[in-house]
Amino acid sequence: MMKSFMDQDFLLDTGVAQQLYHDIAADLPIIDYHSHLPPDEIANRKSWRNMTELWLGGDHYKWRLMRSAGIDESLITGDADDEAKFNAFCSALPQAIGNPIYHWSHLELRRIFGIDTIINAKNAPQLWSDINAKLAQMDSWSMLKQANVEIACTTDDPADDLLDHQRIANSSLTTRVLPAFRPDKAMRINDAGFIDYLAKLSQCSGVEIQSFKQLILALAQRIEFFHLQGARISDHAVDLALPPQTMSDAELEVVFQQRLAGQLLSPAAQSQYLFAILSQLAPHYAAHQWTMCLHIGAQRNNNQRQLIRLGADTGYDAISGMDVSLGLAHLLDTLDAQQCLPKTMLFCLNPNLNEVLSTLMGCYQDGSIAGKVQFGPAWWFNDHKEGNLQQFITLANHGVFGAFVGMVTDSRSFASYPRHDYFRRLLCRQVGAWVESGEYPHDEAALSQIIRGVCYDNAKKYFSL
Repeated sequence: MMKSFMDQDFLLDTGVAQQLYHDIAADLPIIDYHSHLPPDEIANRKSWRNMTELWLGGDHYKWRLMRSAGIDESLITGDADDEAKFNAFCSALPQAIGNPIYHWSHLELRRIFGIDTIINAKNAPQLWSDINAKLAQMDSWSMLKQANVEIACTTDDPADDLLDHQRIANSSLTTRVLPAFRPDKAMRINDAGFIDYLAKLSQCSGVEIQSFKQLILALAQRIEFFHLQGARISDHAVDLALPPQTMSDAELEVVFQQRLAGQLLSPAAQSQYLFAILSQLAPHYAAHQWTMCLHIGAQRNNNQRQLIRLGADTGYDAISGMDVSLGLAHLLDTLDAQQCLPKTMLFCLNPNLNEVLSTLMGCYQDGSIAGKVQFGPAWWFNDHKEGNLQQFITLANHGVFGAFVGMVTDSRSFASYPRHDYFRRLLCRQVGAWVESGEYPHDEAALSQIIRGVCYDNAKKYFSL
């Protein structure tokens, strides 16, 4: 018999899955340990002029979908009016059968606005009216409260003064909003603004940066500052393959001085620099009991014409096919040998590397905490039905599934939290399948511990939150 569209048992294809979801997972609080929510929009209790600003204002997932459906850029990032942009998205979405954005968008309508209407061109005018009437009563705080977000971690530059975080901490917002340390600008040594950024970092840290050693001292000073503001996580984009063999300190200093003199570095020298940054910051993370998150496998800004026109993070990134195994093992082994490997999460954007990273993580578990090295959740291009299920299966095959710390939104949108519901339904689907097939006993206490752990408990403990 045909199932109803996205009913209460959406994605829950067994009785056990339905029990686990409805009785355990559905109402647990959210710990969003990696997001790109702007702290100023939380501190200022941002409201939205209409649904286009909330839904389409910065969501490059939706922009990619609309472009693929043949929507003109004027109706995506261009100067068309907001209602026209909303109508364009509603007209494109019905063609995206099988795309997670189709499901996420309907979940957002239901869970945020209480609207159970199919999104299409015919319904767009009424949706525009109904949603905007409700959105007028909402702001960033109400979004976090409604989604039951207990803790949200943002991504913040080391040179940030974190004043917005201090304002949030001193407010009456019940959600705890914590900074996370994201030193991309210090890591991307060939970027045009790198030298100017060093001057900014020097000013806020009080360390004049004229050498690589002084750069690390400046970043270490900012780690101390972030720690006092509640940070417990660092986050790094590893967009280059790490080298399996590394330069001496003297050789690295020569490379750094070349860049300070205005020279651009070769890809090999950039990789050496990236390794040096990670290997020398990691001991500071370990000393503070932070977690080091490595986002591996993005190939960014592929369309140069659109990069010039629209800037970065506008929907022109892809999955990289780079080889990561030897260099990553060298990094983890170097830190482990020095007994300063922090808790580490390996986020894998290339699904062909799932088995590589999920087996590599097992080489550096030391019994100090469950899942010290984590195989991170399905991320970005993998955050769909099959991607999540494959991540569950891969982790279960090679690790301890019950130690998994669950999903992240990795989002700039306050409307993205229903994706946790999507994840939890898939989690219960997979665990339910293992039980229904006789691969795991129907032990309610054990199953409850696993589901609660993956959805909530493990993250709170693992990240020392």
